[in-house]
Amino acid sequence: MKKFFSGLILIAAILWILSLDFSSTTAKPQYGVSFSRFHADELKLDWKETYLALLDDLGVRNFRFSAHWPLTEPQENVFNFKELDFQFKEAEKRNASVILAVGHRLPGWPECHTPEWVKELSYEQHEQKLLNYIEVTVNRYKNSPVLQYWQIENEPFLLFFSRANCGMHNKKVKEILIKEILLVQRLDPSHPIIITDSGEFGDWFRAYKNGDVFGTTMYLYVWNRTIGPLRYPVIPALFRIKKNIVSLIYKEKPSIVIELSTEPWLLQPILDTPVDTQLERMDLDKFNEMINFSSKTGFNSFYLWGAEWWYWMKQNGYPQLWERAKELFKNS
Repeated sequence: MKKFFSGLILIAAILWILSLDFSSTTAKPQYGVSFSRFHADELKLDWKETYLALLDDLGVRNFRFSAHWPLTEPQENVFNFKELDFQFKEAEKRNASVILAVGHRLPGWPECHTPEWVKELSYEQHEQKLLNYIEVTVNRYKNSPVLQYWQIENEPFLLFFSRANCGMHNKKVKEILIKEILLVQRLDPSHPIIITDSGEFGDWFRAYKNGDVFGTTMYLYVWNRTIGPLRYPVIPALFRIKKNIVSLIYKEKPSIVIELSTEPWLLQPILDTPVDTQLERMDLDKFNEMINFSSKTGFNSFYLWGAEWWYWMKQNGYPQLWERAKELFKNS
């Protein structure tokens, strides 16, 4: 029994040490947002108007864009860069910075975004077309002065969350990811690559090991179909512990919160959900809680998820989240 309690004390001491913030930076947090035409369309917003409002009203200067495959290559070998060209052009005018996500699995449900024309292809053909779309996209934007990082895939190792929608991608996820990484490194060796993982459920080891930069998601308020609405029982120290462990094993590298949840997690689309229910799952108090929680995790760079929704709420008579975000970006 004495050995048992001694072991518990030792484990507690190790976890306490690992939970300490060893980062040397004292700089104030840097905030950005994820933005995509895909999500703006889901909310039936004018995507250009929304994006320009983020730039000029909110004052956002750090963006994560997504080159969703169905929007980028709607027909085989027919590419559409109209939206991304506009986004990059306006970002360049304002000297903003951009992370561009490419791949089959990118931000937004259903996680894996597959063009209709791809769905009947064989595994080998699918993979070949995926790599071709990535190559064309990388070559188009690699020389943009505002490009900071490439993100390849989104939480590629979080297989259980996308099992029904990702098919072939989940079968050989590491094999595909390595091919994508090697391709992007060959095409554009000057820009680092971000690999991301789930903050709460990811092991972080594989994502951290394979990227030049590591990105984690950070969610507290979710809605499980079986359990119902809930708040994950986690504290900021969990993220510090995980970050310190992977840093010790694979050495220190730039690490960011690529997706900080400030939009309600719902069981159905936002437009089909009453506003009262939306605000129960993400109101001003929860928004502030997310900002406060994230500031204690040992990270210094945060990309907020939900900017299109803040604008939708503002357009529908609920400007509080938009105005709070404006304060955040003004002071960052």
